[in-house]
Amino acid sequence: MIVLQLVIYCLIFTAIVKVAVIGGAVNGLYFYPKEIQDRVIENGLITREKMNKRRKIFMSAFYIIMPVAAVLIIGLWNQVTDFKTAYLQALLFLLVMNWYDGIVIDKLWVGYSKLWIIPGMEDLPYVQTWSQMIKKRVFLSLIWVFGAALIAGIVVLIF
Repeated sequence: MIVLQLVIYCLIFTAIVKVAVIGGAVNGLYFYPKEIQDRVIENGLITREKMNKRRKIFMSAFYIIMPVAAVLIIGLWNQVTDFKTAYLQALLFLLVMNWYDGIVIDKLWVGYSKLWIIPGMEDLPYVQTWSQMIKKRVFLSLIWVFGAALIAGIVVLIF
């Protein structure tokens, strides 16, 4: 059952990312390296203000939807009421999502899909190297150790 829940959790994350780039990759410009952001803005495809506004909308959705989904899965679906179990499940969900983001979203989907190509930027690298991706994921894994405690605390308070 937990594998199914992890798949659902990652699909929710994928849906949030997909919605962010409806209308084209420029709408998700904040996902790209600064060099690409600067050139796209220079070329007039989007303003920095609009890009930052889209980033805020995405991050707000992400930081609301993903924790709420985790709380509902752990507390409601799995009926967890103790902190330790809630923490371990939350940590599992967050770590799987983190590595899913790095490998499936960044390396595979962004790296091989035409959806993510911004016209005029083909000469710039927009996908992180494996080394860059792994470093970022290890760092984020440390952050999620604390995020899992927040989610577990909410689960215990509500359920």
